[in-house]
Amino acid sequence: MNRRRAAVRAASALAIILALTGALTGPAAATPGAAAHAETTAVATATDPVTHEQNNRVPEGSVWTQHYFPSSDHSGTELHADVLLPEGMRAGQKVPVILSIGPYFGHTGQTGPEGWTHTGPSSRFGDFIEGTGLFHHGYAFVMVDLRGFGGSTGCLDWGGPGEQADVRAAVSWAAHQPWSTGAVGMYGKSYDAVTGLIGNDLDQDALKAVVAQEPLWDMYPYIYSNGVPRPNVTGTANAYNGIATMPPMPDDDPHYQANARWEDTHPECLTENSAGYRISDRSDPYWKARDLARMARGTDTPLFVTQGFIENNTKPEEMQEYLDNHRGPERGWLGQWDHVRGGDRVGDGRLAMGREGWYDETLSFYDQYLKHIRPTVRYPAYAVEDSTGAWRAQRTWPVVERSVTLPLGNGSYIDDGGASARQALGVTVDPAPRQAQPSGRWDMENAPATDQPAPQGLAKGLAKLQKAGEVTSSFFVWSEPTARNVRVTGTPQISLTAKGEGNVMLKLYDVAPDGTAVMFDEQVSLLDPGRMTVDLKATDWTLAAGHVLAVEIGSIQTGSWRDTPSGQTIDVKGAKLGLALDDPSDDVATPGARSPFLDTYLRQYTVDLPAGPATFTVTPGGHL
Repeated sequence: MNRRRAAVRAASALAIILALTGALTGPAAATPGAAAHAETTAVATATDPVTHEQNNRVPEGSVWTQHYFPSSDHSGTELHADVLLPEGMRAGQKVPVILSIGPYFGHTGQTGPEGWTHTGPSSRFGDFIEGTGLFHHGYAFVMVDLRGFGGSTGCLDWGGPGEQADVRAAVSWAAHQPWSTGAVGMYGKSYDAVTGLIGNDLDQDALKAVVAQEPLWDMYPYIYSNGVPRPNVTGTANAYNGIATMPPMPDDDPHYQANARWEDTHPECLTENSAGYRISDRSDPYWKARDLARMARGTDTPLFVTQGFIENNTKPEEMQEYLDNHRGPERGWLGQWDHVRGGDRVGDGRLAMGREGWYDETLSFYDQYLKHIRPTVRYPAYAVEDSTGAWRAQRTWPVVERSVTLPLGNGSYIDDGGASARQALGVTVDPAPRQAQPSGRWDMENAPATDQPAPQGLAKGLAKLQKAGEVTSSFFVWSEPTARNVRVTGTPQISLTAKGEGNVMLKLYDVAPDGTAVMFDEQVSLLDPGRMTVDLKATDWTLAAGHVLAVEIGSIQTGSWRDTPSGQTIDVKGAKLGLALDDPSDDVATPGARSPFLDTYLRQYTVDLPAGPATFTVTPGGHL
């Protein structure tokens, strides 16, 4: 190592020690070359900072320390934080803090052992640190383990009051450190994006901005769809129990090692964590305490969010409710991708979201709200990719030019999971492909692919049977061809009255003149007595002129839900479809390319479904 560089790094480390203890009163001094003989596997403590030269897991340009502090619920839970401060901080210098809180910051690995030979801070957001030049721009980065994970004690509490207390404590702790300006921003993707939304819901003054990529907007729909279990009803609990019980690294400090083995002496934590997922009633206090969208009412922390409309992991459910309830400044990238980050690239080098500039825009967002630096680029509030792959800029999402309620009428189906349809059509494939289940584990970062495409010819065959007057596993309703391009945006709703017990699956199709159709939105539910309304997933899908909107109502025949068909014939009365419509002709274009996953989705969810007899018009009166 260059001796002059080593001396600078040693001086920086001493400055950090004094900053951490609040005793920094003058320029730091160090013996030249003191760091030159340091071990490359040095382990930081609260008062013994470590640089990249001392441990290559520490990002270049930063100094690593470890800290412990209590959660805010007085439960005795102790939280662990890995702190990365900019190298070379001056005496008395304070910096704003980017905070990430979650289960994936354990020193052994994010969701499982990653093959490290020595301990060090997690590399989970190394792309963000490097892409933004975070330390060069004068920010600290703090990673806090939620209770039960990494170096924190306590029982897991998936999105619940315990984790909410952890978020509250972490924001407060980061704001009150001697090296902190008191301005805190949060950053995350998936689970640690959820904690960002929790941070907004807590409405702490110290929290100045949140960047949340692909979050859950409400915890319940990740496990149940209106009472119907999803395939991860057991897998998610198993996954997080597994992450919580990962062993520490052999060279972790004794404090970390003891905390990391919390579950060894508290096995009830794992049982309690699994128990909560078995509650299917959305109105149960367990889920009410995790309804993040409801809890966002009146909050005003600046938010920067991303959401893939067609992703199969953290789906866009309750997204519109959360954003409607939020009253602060908003920024968003929304489009047709899967569970990816803003800066991710696919194998051939294309950006997974299709839009350049993620790191520059996030840094500008933090600069604006944590440092009060006016942006030099005028970014759109929302950059949105619709189903054509085109990007537009708009001031909010959704932009609704007309709301319509469309009559779907009456119909009947047999809640048999598709058995009667397959039998009548002579389908010889697996009669219930949706029953394919993941093997054991399903965390929010890495969900296995379980959804299988519908058997070839199933939709077309069902429509043919319906035309012949037979009652099978579902029925269809078709619109008139659209006279102009029209975008379905926001959160579609279907209301109906059903006679009978069982399940219902609701699907929307974009039917082209050649009879090919793309299923672009779906939802399932247990049938409720009396009138019921079901929210589908949020969407942003353009129906081209001449296309038909088809609605399928029936038994759960595709997907991966763990439903139990009742076998009953279900009579549907007075079904209605509520849509928010937007006119694509007045879109304001913004830079962005077609996201690669859109073509994957189109291949998987395109079926043969020629349009049937039309019974409604998407735009009554012909106008938007």
